[in-house]
Amino acid sequence: MKNGWWIASSVGALAVVVGVAGLGINAQINSLNHPPAYTVAAPTEIFQPVQAQAEVDFTQLRAALETAADDPRLGRFVGQIRDVDTGEIIWSQNPDAPVRPASATKILTAAAALYELGWDDTIATDVVAGDTPGTVVIRAAGDVTMSQEQLDDLAEQLEGQSIDTVLVDTSIWSAETFAPGWERIDIDAGYIAPVEPVMIEGGRIGGSYGDLPRTHTPALDVAKALADRVGADDTGKGTATSEALVLATTESENLETRLRRMMEESDNVMAEAIGREVAQHRGEPTDTASSARLTMDILEQQGFDLTGVNIVDNSGLSFDNLITPRLLDDLLHAAATGDTLRPLLNTLPIAGGNGTLIDRYEDLGGAGWVRAKTGTLTATSALAGTVTSDRVYTFAFVSNGSNILDARAAMDEMATVLREF
Repeated sequence: MKNGWWIASSVGALAVVVGVAGLGINAQINSLNHPPAYTVAAPTEIFQPVQAQAEVDFTQLRAALETAADDPRLGRFVGQIRDVDTGEIIWSQNPDAPVRPASATKILTAAAALYELGWDDTIATDVVAGDTPGTVVIRAAGDVTMSQEQLDDLAEQLEGQSIDTVLVDTSIWSAETFAPGWERIDIDAGYIAPVEPVMIEGGRIGGSYGDLPRTHTPALDVAKALADRVGADDTGKGTATSEALVLATTESENLETRLRRMMEESDNVMAEAIGREVAQHRGEPTDTASSARLTMDILEQQGFDLTGVNIVDNSGLSFDNLITPRLLDDLLHAAATGDTLRPLLNTLPIAGGNGTLIDRYEDLGGAGWVRAKTGTLTATSALAGTVTSDRVYTFAFVSNGSNILDARAAMDEMATVLREF
């Protein structure tokens, strides 16, 4: 059966939840903070796929879903649920209504990147010889998750060079690094950083994961970090010619791995960077608005209906983004039934297990069986993903004009209806 691979992986996801719970982790709920993602080794694939029934009567399930959707905690609530095997839409409520999606926007960003770049895409960052003796230039190429280990490796490759100046060339991307409508206070809050084409761990200060404060000068920080390692005194921005001699190079993780981190942590910096990477690959402008329009263009070219949809960034940080639940569900259904977007499902947080869902579903039967992208802005909550029961379902829920924690709880309960039916 075409969906069996994913059902088996969802059963394995439950083992992940059990393992995480055994650690006794008590994550504090904060309506706008996303907890760090936890990584657990993948379980041995010993589970057999669940076979969908040939016929199923969704009447009782629809009734239960309609009751759940009528919960006043959900505010202005829209959504859609589909049975993966048959493609039948088994419940919907204003699915074509454009609503504020928050970080559910990242589903669009991830899908466009998979279509354009492929799951195995990586980014190579070179350090090249500068125009003057003793100068090297980091040729930024879009890797915003550079690690301390990568910097150590670059420094080792540069051993024996007499270096007194380290520059960084950020010209591959637009000079616009901060979009209209974003708030500068969100840099120190850990939600965003000036979007430049090279950063250390998304520009975080003091760690590698979570909503830690971000730097205001991410590219220069990379130059400074490398300069410290090679004993150089001066740093700054500069340019490197395409013919410059490559002295050292480092490669990012592949796109699927980066998307998983982006989705699990709901990392806005990574989403904006991946959107710009796609635009650069296409030879299109890489400012925020242009890269967001390109995301929509790519999805439309793939046959998705974007009627009423308008996004102005790739992260969902803007309050001006509008997406329909039908589009979110269409993308998830395409991932569940086709090869190109299939890696998208593996990037989704696991209910009660990791990422932005680690502290949810504690007392719900959906724990371990729901995988979904969250979304949170003021008076906005979203949840879109998959549920495995005797069948596999895709769903997209968006609540506007509601209390965040109340809406989250109600959506989690509604997703659990799918699991327990």
